[in-house]
Amino acid sequence: MMRWLPYPLVSLALCALWLLLNQAFDAASILLGAALGIALPLLLRRLQPLGYPRLHAPATLLRLLGMAGVEIVRSCFNVSRIILFAKHADVNSQFIRVPLTMRDPYGLAMLSCLINMTPGTVWVEILPEGHELSLHVFDLHDAGWWIDTIKTRYERPLIDIFEPRSVRGDLA
Repeated sequence: MMRWLPYPLVSLALCALWLLLNQAFDAASILLGAALGIALPLLLRRLQPLGYPRLHAPATLLRLLGMAGVEIVRSCFNVSRIILFAKHADVNSQFIRVPLTMRDPYGLAMLSCLINMTPGTVWVEILPEGHELSLHVFDLHDAGWWIDTIKTRYERPLIDIFEPRSVRGDLA
């Protein structure tokens, strides 16, 4: 039997969002919001063939997002300074390869979002032969620092968040 509310928190959030967007709290708005909250998760669940991700360390996720926010702002200032004040010949734009340990598709998607939101870096692709990330850095001074930063500040917390201990094995 099919569940009517496969994701009750998503349904509740959709209904609340509908009410906020309409700035109304009458019976018709509540009924339409509830209908959307029930119908959309049912219609869109085929878009999540792996199901919704399970977060194993929500506190780590909050710390990661806070740290990433600070890094994004700091990188905005650094890239702006380089664009506005540096000579074109001083910019060392290069590609580097970062070996990845993580295999979880949701963790990799989150890592790509964090990297692409940071000005001056672009996730290019995952090279399949060695499961390495090809990364473009706008002004590269130390490739080792970038590899260490991605592995320790981003990948390690994402592994803790998205991969259960049984999958992580010796990585924990």
